[in-house]
Amino acid sequence: MTGKKKLPIGIDIFEKMDREEFYYVDKTGMIEDLIQNRSEVNLFNRPRRFGKSLNMSMLKTFFEIGSDAGLFAGLKIAEDKELCEKYMGQFPVISISLKSVEGLSFEAAKKALKDILGVEAGRFYFLTKSSKLTAEEIESYKALPRVGETGDFLMSDTAMEKALLRLSSLLCKHYGKQVILLIDEYDVPLDKAFQYGYYDEMVSLLRNMFGNALKTNPDLYFAVLTGCLRISKESIFTGLDNLKVLTLTDVRFDEYFGFTDIEVKDMLEYYGLSGHYAEVKEWFRDVSRKDGETLNQFCEAFPDQNPKKIEEIFSDYLWNNCKVMLG
Repeated sequence: MTGKKKLPIGIDIFEKMDREEFYYVDKTGMIEDLIQNRSEVNLFNRPRRFGKSLNMSMLKTFFEIGSDAGLFAGLKIAEDKELCEKYMGQFPVISISLKSVEGLSFEAAKKALKDILGVEAGRFYFLTKSSKLTAEEIESYKALPRVGETGDFLMSDTAMEKALLRLSSLLCKHYGKQVILLIDEYDVPLDKAFQYGYYDEMVSLLRNMFGNALKTNPDLYFAVLTGCLRISKESIFTGLDNLKVLTLTDVRFDEYFGFTDIEVKDMLEYYGLSGHYAEVKEWFRDVSRKDGETLNQFCEAFPDQNPKKIEEIFSDYLWNNCKVMLG
Protein backbone atom coordinates (compact mmCIF):
# COMPACT_ATOMS: atom_id res chain seq x y z
CA MET A 1 0.00 0.00 0.00
CA THR A 2 2.94 2.32 -0.71
CA GLY A 3 1.81 5.88 -1.45
CA LYS A 4 -1.61 5.41 0.09
CA LYS A 5 -3.05 7.83 2.61
CA LYS A 6 -2.75 6.89 6.28
CA LEU A 7 -5.73 5.58 8.22
CA PRO A 8 -6.83 8.24 10.76
CA ILE A 9 -7.11 5.95 13.78
CA GLY A 10 -7.93 8.09 16.81
CA ILE A 11 -7.68 11.35 14.84
CA ASP A 12 -10.51 13.77 15.61
CA ILE A 13 -9.05 17.06 14.34
CA PHE A 14 -10.41 17.90 10.89
CA GLU A 15 -7.44 20.02 9.76
CA LYS A 16 -5.11 17.03 10.17
CA MET A 17 -7.02 15.04 7.56
CA ASP A 18 -5.74 17.25 4.76
CA ARG A 19 -2.47 18.55 6.16
CA GLU A 20 -1.17 15.16 7.29
CA GLU A 21 -2.72 13.23 4.38
CA PHE A 22 -5.09 10.92 6.21
CA TYR A 23 -7.86 9.02 4.44
CA TYR A 24 -11.07 10.99 5.01
CA VAL A 25 -14.59 9.67 4.51
CA ASP A 26 -16.42 12.77 3.31
CA LYS A 27 -19.08 13.75 5.85
CA THR A 28 -19.27 17.43 4.85
CA GLY A 29 -22.82 16.93 3.57
CA MET A 30 -23.77 17.22 7.24
CA ILE A 31 -23.06 20.94 7.04
CA GLU A 32 -25.74 21.56 4.42
CA ASP A 33 -28.25 19.30 6.18
CA LEU A 34 -27.62 21.09 9.47
CA ILE A 35 -28.11 24.51 7.89
CA GLN A 36 -31.36 23.47 6.20
CA ASN A 37 -32.89 21.20 8.86
CA ARG A 38 -31.45 22.33 12.17
CA SER A 39 -33.21 23.29 15.35
CA GLU A 40 -31.71 26.01 17.53
CA VAL A 41 -30.22 23.28 19.75
CA ASN A 42 -29.34 19.91 18.15
CA LEU A 43 -28.34 16.90 20.25
CA PHE A 44 -26.80 13.84 18.57
CA ASN A 45 -26.59 10.60 20.58
CA ARG A 46 -24.29 8.04 18.99
CA PRO A 47 -22.04 5.23 20.29
CA ARG A 48 -18.32 5.77 20.68
CA ARG A 49 -16.09 5.59 17.59
CA PHE A 50 -18.87 6.85 15.31
CA GLY A 51 -16.98 10.02 14.30
CA LYS A 52 -18.81 12.49 16.53
CA SER A 53 -15.73 14.46 17.60
CA LEU A 54 -14.34 14.62 14.05
CA ASN A 55 -17.67 15.95 12.81
CA MET A 56 -17.66 18.61 15.52
CA SER A 57 -14.15 19.62 14.47
CA MET A 58 -15.35 19.77 10.86
CA LEU A 59 -18.24 22.09 11.82
CA LYS A 60 -15.90 24.39 13.75
CA THR A 61 -13.42 24.50 10.87
CA PHE A 62 -16.14 25.32 8.33
CA PHE A 63 -18.14 27.96 10.19
CA GLU A 64 -15.51 29.79 12.24
CA ILE A 65 -14.36 33.23 11.15
CA GLY A 66 -10.90 32.93 9.61
CA SER A 67 -11.42 29.35 8.39
CA ASP A 68 -9.25 27.93 5.61
CA ALA A 69 -11.44 27.26 2.58
CA GLY A 70 -8.69 25.12 1.09
CA LEU A 71 -9.34 22.40 3.67
CA PHE A 72 -12.68 21.70 1.98
CA ALA A 73 -11.39 21.65 -1.59
CA GLY A 74 -12.61 18.56 -3.42
CA LEU A 75 -15.15 17.70 -0.72
CA LYS A 76 -18.92 17.54 -1.22
CA ILE A 77 -19.72 20.82 0.53
CA ALA A 78 -17.36 22.75 -1.78
CA GLU A 79 -19.65 21.92 -4.73
CA ASP A 80 -22.27 24.31 -3.33
CA LYS A 81 -20.43 27.58 -3.91
CA GLU A 82 -23.42 29.74 -2.94
CA LEU A 83 -23.75 28.02 0.43
CA CYS A 84 -20.02 28.24 1.08
CA GLU A 85 -19.97 31.92 0.25
CA LYS A 86 -22.85 32.59 2.63
CA TYR A 87 -21.80 30.41 5.58
CA MET A 88 -18.12 29.40 5.42
CA GLY A 89 -15.99 31.42 7.82
CA GLN A 90 -18.90 33.66 8.76
CA PHE A 91 -19.52 32.95 12.45
CA PRO A 92 -17.79 33.20 15.81
CA VAL A 93 -17.63 29.64 17.16
CA ILE A 94 -17.31 28.44 20.76
CA SER A 95 -16.19 24.82 20.80
CA ILE A 96 -15.55 22.68 23.89
CA SER A 97 -15.28 18.98 24.69
CA LEU A 98 -16.29 17.74 28.14
CA LYS A 99 -14.52 14.37 27.80
CA SER A 100 -11.97 15.27 30.49
CA VAL A 101 -14.46 16.57 33.07
CA GLU A 102 -13.99 13.93 35.71
CA GLY A 103 -12.57 13.46 39.18
CA LEU A 104 -12.98 11.51 42.38
CA SER A 105 -14.81 14.50 43.87
CA PHE A 106 -17.15 17.22 42.66
CA GLU A 107 -14.48 19.85 43.36
CA ALA A 108 -12.00 18.02 41.12
CA ALA A 109 -14.57 17.78 38.33
CA LYS A 110 -15.38 21.49 38.66
CA LYS A 111 -11.69 22.32 38.34
CA ALA A 112 -11.50 20.23 35.15
CA LEU A 113 -14.51 22.09 33.74
CA LYS A 114 -13.00 25.47 34.63
CA ASP A 115 -9.81 24.42 32.82
CA ILE A 116 -11.78 23.66 29.65
CA LEU A 117 -13.79 26.88 29.77
CA GLY A 118 -10.72 28.96 30.65
CA VAL A 119 -8.67 27.58 27.76
CA GLU A 120 -11.51 28.16 25.28
CA ALA A 121 -12.06 31.69 26.61
CA GLY A 122 -8.34 32.33 26.11
CA ARG A 123 -8.74 31.83 22.35
CA PHE A 124 -10.67 35.11 22.25
CA TYR A 125 -8.16 37.33 24.04
CA PHE A 126 -8.52 39.84 21.22
CA LEU A 127 -11.74 40.86 22.98
CA THR A 128 -9.59 42.80 25.47
CA LYS A 129 -8.79 45.23 22.62
CA SER A 130 -12.29 45.37 21.14
CA SER A 131 -13.62 48.85 20.45
CA LYS A 132 -17.15 47.39 20.44
CA LEU A 133 -17.07 46.42 24.12
CA THR A 134 -17.33 48.60 27.20
CA ALA A 135 -14.64 48.62 29.89
CA GLU A 136 -16.97 46.62 32.15
CA GLU A 137 -17.56 44.01 29.46
CA ILE A 138 -13.83 43.65 28.84
CA GLU A 139 -13.27 43.12 32.57
CA SER A 140 -16.04 40.50 32.66
CA TYR A 141 -14.22 38.69 29.84
CA LYS A 142 -10.82 38.86 31.57
CA ALA A 143 -12.28 37.06 34.58
CA LEU A 144 -12.76 33.91 32.48
CA PRO A 145 -9.18 33.10 31.34
CA ARG A 146 -7.49 34.64 34.39
CA VAL A 147 -5.11 32.28 36.21
CA GLY A 148 -3.49 32.41 39.64
CA GLU A 149 0.09 31.82 40.74
CA THR A 150 -0.44 28.04 40.66
CA GLY A 151 -1.67 28.17 37.06
CA ASP A 152 -5.26 27.33 38.01
CA PHE A 153 -8.13 29.31 36.55
CA LEU A 154 -9.65 31.68 39.08
CA MET A 155 -13.19 32.00 37.74
CA SER A 156 -15.89 31.68 40.38
CA ASP A 157 -18.56 28.98 40.26
CA THR A 158 -21.09 31.58 39.13
CA ALA A 159 -18.79 32.77 36.34
CA MET A 160 -18.24 29.14 35.31
CA GLU A 161 -21.97 28.50 34.97
CA LYS A 162 -22.39 31.66 32.88
CA ALA A 163 -19.14 31.39 30.90
CA LEU A 164 -20.70 30.15 27.65
CA LEU A 165 -23.47 32.73 27.87
CA ARG A 166 -20.95 35.50 28.59
CA LEU A 167 -18.65 34.50 25.74
CA SER A 168 -21.50 34.29 23.24
CA SER A 169 -22.73 37.74 24.26
CA LEU A 170 -19.28 39.35 23.97
CA LEU A 171 -18.42 37.64 20.67
CA CYS A 172 -21.78 38.58 19.17
CA LYS A 173 -21.32 42.21 20.15
CA HIS A 174 -17.73 42.28 18.86
CA TYR A 175 -18.50 40.71 15.46
CA GLY A 176 -22.12 41.79 15.07
CA LYS A 177 -22.97 38.15 14.35
CA GLN A 178 -24.65 35.41 16.34
CA VAL A 179 -22.52 32.60 17.73
CA ILE A 180 -22.39 28.87 16.96
CA LEU A 181 -21.86 26.73 20.08
CA LEU A 182 -20.40 23.21 19.86
CA ILE A 183 -20.31 20.94 22.94
CA ASP A 184 -18.77 17.51 22.40
CA GLU A 185 -19.24 14.59 24.84
CA TYR A 186 -21.71 16.53 27.00
CA ASP A 187 -22.60 13.38 28.94
CA VAL A 188 -19.14 12.34 30.16
CA PRO A 189 -19.33 14.50 33.33
CA LEU A 190 -22.59 12.81 34.30
CA ASP A 191 -21.19 9.34 33.72
CA LYS A 192 -18.15 10.08 35.90
CA ALA A 193 -20.24 11.85 38.54
CA PHE A 194 -22.50 8.83 38.86
CA GLN A 195 -19.51 6.52 39.29
CA TYR A 196 -17.98 8.67 42.06
CA GLY A 197 -21.10 9.76 43.94
CA TYR A 198 -21.74 13.40 43.03
CA TYR A 199 -24.35 12.92 40.29
CA ASP A 200 -26.94 15.34 41.69
CA GLU A 201 -24.38 18.15 42.05
CA MET A 202 -23.16 17.66 38.47
CA VAL A 203 -26.72 17.59 37.11
CA SER A 204 -27.39 20.91 38.82
CA LEU A 205 -24.18 22.45 37.48
CA LEU A 206 -24.75 21.36 33.88
CA ARG A 207 -28.44 22.27 34.01
CA ASN A 208 -27.49 25.81 35.00
CA MET A 209 -24.65 26.10 32.46
CA PHE A 210 -26.64 24.68 29.56
CA GLY A 211 -29.76 26.58 30.56
CA ASN A 212 -27.86 29.88 30.59
CA ALA A 213 -26.24 29.27 27.19
CA LEU A 214 -28.99 27.47 25.29
CA LYS A 215 -32.30 28.75 26.60
CA THR A 216 -33.59 32.02 25.10
CA ASN A 217 -30.05 33.17 24.27
CA PRO A 218 -30.47 36.00 21.71
CA ASP A 219 -26.81 35.73 20.69
CA LEU A 220 -27.01 32.04 19.71
CA TYR A 221 -27.33 31.12 16.02
CA PHE A 222 -27.46 27.40 16.75
CA ALA A 223 -25.83 24.80 18.99
CA VAL A 224 -24.75 21.20 18.45
CA LEU A 225 -24.16 18.74 21.30
CA THR A 226 -22.93 15.16 21.01
CA GLY A 227 -22.83 12.29 23.47
CA CYS A 228 -23.31 8.55 23.93
CA LEU A 229 -25.90 8.27 26.69
CA ARG A 230 -29.60 8.99 26.44
CA ILE A 231 -29.89 11.56 29.20
CA SER A 232 -33.41 12.44 30.29
CA LYS A 233 -34.53 15.83 28.99
CA GLU A 234 -35.91 16.54 32.44
CA SER A 235 -32.46 16.26 34.03
CA ILE A 236 -30.06 18.76 32.45
CA PHE A 237 -32.23 20.10 29.61
CA THR A 238 -35.22 21.26 31.63
CA GLY A 239 -37.19 23.95 29.82
CA LEU A 240 -35.26 23.69 26.54
CA ASP A 241 -38.18 23.77 24.12
CA ASN A 242 -35.75 24.51 21.26
CA LEU A 243 -33.96 21.14 21.66
CA LYS A 244 -34.01 18.53 18.88
CA VAL A 245 -32.73 15.09 19.97
CA LEU A 246 -31.45 12.79 17.22
CA THR A 247 -30.72 9.26 18.47
CA LEU A 248 -29.23 6.23 16.72
CA THR A 249 -32.71 5.13 15.64
CA ASP A 250 -33.44 8.46 13.91
CA VAL A 251 -32.81 8.30 10.15
CA ARG A 252 -32.10 12.03 9.95
CA PHE A 253 -28.34 12.65 9.71
CA ASP A 254 -27.68 8.90 10.07
CA GLU A 255 -25.28 8.80 7.10
CA TYR A 256 -22.92 11.25 8.83
CA PHE A 257 -22.04 9.00 11.76
CA GLY A 258 -20.24 5.72 11.22
CA PHE A 259 -19.76 4.38 7.67
CA THR A 260 -22.34 3.59 5.00
CA ASP A 261 -22.10 0.45 2.89
CA ILE A 262 -20.79 2.42 -0.10
CA GLU A 263 -18.17 4.19 2.02
CA VAL A 264 -16.83 0.85 3.27
CA LYS A 265 -16.61 -0.52 -0.28
CA ASP A 266 -14.80 2.61 -1.48
CA MET A 267 -12.32 2.41 1.40
CA LEU A 268 -11.56 -1.26 0.80
CA GLU A 269 -11.11 -0.62 -2.91
CA TYR A 270 -8.70 2.27 -2.20
CA TYR A 271 -6.49 -0.02 -0.09
CA GLY A 272 -6.77 -2.95 -2.50
CA LEU A 273 -8.87 -5.03 -0.12
CA SER A 274 -12.16 -5.31 -2.01
CA GLY A 275 -12.07 -9.08 -1.71
CA HIS A 276 -12.53 -8.79 2.05
CA TYR A 277 -15.85 -6.90 1.89
CA ALA A 278 -18.06 -9.82 2.99
CA GLU A 279 -15.67 -10.63 5.83
CA VAL A 280 -15.58 -7.02 7.06
CA LYS A 281 -19.35 -6.67 6.84
CA GLU A 282 -19.93 -9.85 8.84
CA TRP A 283 -17.40 -8.77 11.47
CA PHE A 284 -18.97 -5.34 11.77
CA ARG A 285 -22.49 -6.76 11.96
CA ASP A 286 -21.46 -9.07 14.79
CA VAL A 287 -19.61 -6.35 16.73
CA SER A 288 -22.43 -3.83 16.20
CA ARG A 289 -25.04 -6.27 17.43
CA LYS A 290 -23.08 -7.10 20.57
CA ASP A 291 -22.13 -3.46 21.26
CA GLY A 292 -25.71 -2.35 20.62
CA GLU A 293 -27.08 -4.84 23.11
CA THR A 294 -24.50 -3.77 25.68
CA LEU A 295 -25.21 -0.07 25.08
CA ASN A 296 -28.96 -0.59 25.50
CA GLN A 297 -28.43 -2.46 28.76
CA PHE A 298 -26.08 0.24 29.99
CA CYS A 299 -28.54 3.03 29.09
CA GLU A 300 -31.33 1.22 30.93
CA ALA A 301 -29.20 0.75 34.04
CA PHE A 302 -27.92 4.33 34.16
CA PRO A 303 -31.27 6.15 34.73
CA ASP A 304 -32.23 3.46 37.25
CA GLN A 305 -29.09 4.39 39.24
CA ASN A 306 -28.08 0.75 39.48
CA PRO A 307 -24.30 0.90 40.05
CA LYS A 308 -23.89 -2.87 40.46
CA LYS A 309 -25.54 -3.59 37.12
CA ILE A 310 -23.51 -0.83 35.41
CA GLU A 311 -20.25 -2.20 36.82
CA GLU A 312 -21.09 -5.76 35.74
CA ILE A 313 -22.00 -4.68 32.20
CA PHE A 314 -18.91 -2.52 31.84
CA SER A 315 -16.55 -5.17 33.26
CA ASP A 316 -17.96 -7.88 30.96
CA TYR A 317 -17.66 -5.56 27.97
CA LEU A 318 -14.00 -4.75 28.71
CA TRP A 319 -13.12 -8.39 29.35
CA ASN A 320 -14.75 -9.62 26.14
CA ASN A 321 -13.00 -6.95 24.09
CA CYS A 322 -9.65 -7.74 25.73
CA LYS A 323 -10.08 -11.41 24.84
CA VAL A 324 -10.73 -10.46 21.20
CA MET A 325 -7.66 -8.21 21.05
CA LEU A 326 -5.44 -10.80 22.73
CA GLY A 327 -6.72 -13.54 20.49
